[in-house]
Amino acid sequence: MTRVFSGVKPTGHLTLGNYLGAIQRWVDVDQHQADALFCVVDLHALTVDHDPARVRRLSRQAATLLLAAGLDPERCTLFVQSHVDEHARLSYLLECVATDGEMRRMIQYKEKAARERARGGSVRLSLLTYPVLMAADILAYATDEVPVGDDQTQHVELARDLAVRFNQRYGHTFVVPRATPPKIATRVMNLQDPTSKMGKSDDSGPGIVYLLDEPDVVRKKVMRAVTDSGAEVVYDREARPGVANLLEILAACSGGDPEELSGAYTSYGALKKDTAEAVVELLRPVQERHRELCADPAHVEDVLRDGAERARAVARPTVDAAYRAIGLLPAASGVREPVVNAAR
Repeated sequence: MTRVFSGVKPTGHLTLGNYLGAIQRWVDVDQHQADALFCVVDLHALTVDHDPARVRRLSRQAATLLLAAGLDPERCTLFVQSHVDEHARLSYLLECVATDGEMRRMIQYKEKAARERARGGSVRLSLLTYPVLMAADILAYATDEVPVGDDQTQHVELARDLAVRFNQRYGHTFVVPRATPPKIATRVMNLQDPTSKMGKSDDSGPGIVYLLDEPDVVRKKVMRAVTDSGAEVVYDREARPGVANLLEILAACSGGDPEELSGAYTSYGALKKDTAEAVVELLRPVQERHRELCADPAHVEDVLRDGAERARAVARPTVDAAYRAIGLLPAASGVREPVVNAAR
């Protein structure tokens, strides 16, 4: 069976973009058709300045929302990255295979480092090397497919390159993964800036629909979405990014086609109203289930503990094989008898 791995970073509250761009596919497709592992990648949240308590809170919230969205622990493995030591163990080995030039060419590093410097902050070394940790996340599980948006394909390409390089130098150890982008709503855009991704780490709250936003808040944000000059509802991502974004959101919520939906509207107002209601209805069952799970935190803890145990059992043989292949001396096994000093 095909093995799938993907994760979500607890750097902010999960958004509609996270749901339509990734989580919905995990729930509807991947957990049913593959040996699927899904991870809250909390180690990645440490690459920039952060509040420890907030990282813990958002990690728990992300795991709870993934369950609320429909991930079934009987069908997939859900766990927290830092609960499985194999991620960090393998990351260092891959750092010994990666190059400085590869890291500095990563687009997200360039963008995030520039923002940190603009704020007068220092850039942490982990921000430069975290794509290697991401590669370790993938390769540790002999992953075949990584469902990602187009902004993450460069990282999967790095994982592929490192797997091939390691295999060539030290013997076949890793499965070479491939990225599998979703067909619709790969990148849900910010409602106030439809040329930018709806990211959970952004500060522009009015342009972001969070999964736990109340229905009236969702409606207000969608109704205030930036559209385009003119009045005709046309699906054109380049010329009409605001309208195209609304049409793509509506299509993803309703299972329609953005271009076909555009023909049903003669005004932006009607499009916004229908899109808002579609989003509210999409999120309603997720929010209801989230409230139920928050009332039973022990269940979430059990799921994460069991998930980490299962993930560890999958990852450890591959990581141990990588340690042997690269030349590290295996640790002695068994209980050692105490040495008796015969001279006494």
